[in-house]
Amino acid sequence: MEVSPSILTCDFSNLKNDLEDIKNLVKYIHIDVMDGDFVPNLTFGPKFVKDFRGYCPQNIFDVHLMISNPLKYIKNFAEAGSDIITFHVESKSPVQETIKEIKSYGKLAGLSIKPKTEVSAIKDYLADLDLVLVMSVEPGFGGQKFMPNAVDKIKELYDLRKKNGYNYLIEVDGGVNDETVKLCKDAGIDIVVAGSYVMNAENRKERIDNLLK
Repeated sequence: MEVSPSILTCDFSNLKNDLEDIKNLVKYIHIDVMDGDFVPNLTFGPKFVKDFRGYCPQNIFDVHLMISNPLKYIKNFAEAGSDIITFHVESKSPVQETIKEIKSYGKLAGLSIKPKTEVSAIKDYLADLDLVLVMSVEPGFGGQKFMPNAVDKIKELYDLRKKNGYNYLIEVDGGVNDETVKLCKDAGIDIVVAGSYVMNAENRKERIDNLLK
């Protein structure tokens, strides 16, 4: 299992130092992109990814597009230096076309489902995906409580992958801590996104180690 710290809960005025603190501890860094439409919040654009790409050359930029029209921005985020680009099946963009667009830039394509969306909504796309992101909170804000129904979805995705020989990674995002991570591990998770639990801690290495135990 890998930990992908989310920078959403960081103090943005101190972000360079926060990244310095974690970039050698983890492989992945999770970047939440919000447009104020798909979710009621605004965060980063492609320029942010580009500015920090050179500062964290060894890390995989795990970019999560919580935006209404992701297809429109794939080129921008790909050229800015994203490694994984994940968008929502609930967005307005045609799913298969968006996956194809991501892959056309040599990037890994991820698809995410909200807490109320069932795995059945993305079954037709699983063969083409590099990553599936299960939201265990409603997207848009950090610090929310883990929703247990995510565990069943992780297990279902794990079973489907094994049965069909798919190659996607399974990622979970929202409310992950040293207790909820155990449920995710048992279900077959590959990557856990950890925001508040890691980034708001005084000792981030200790928190990451706790998740990996």
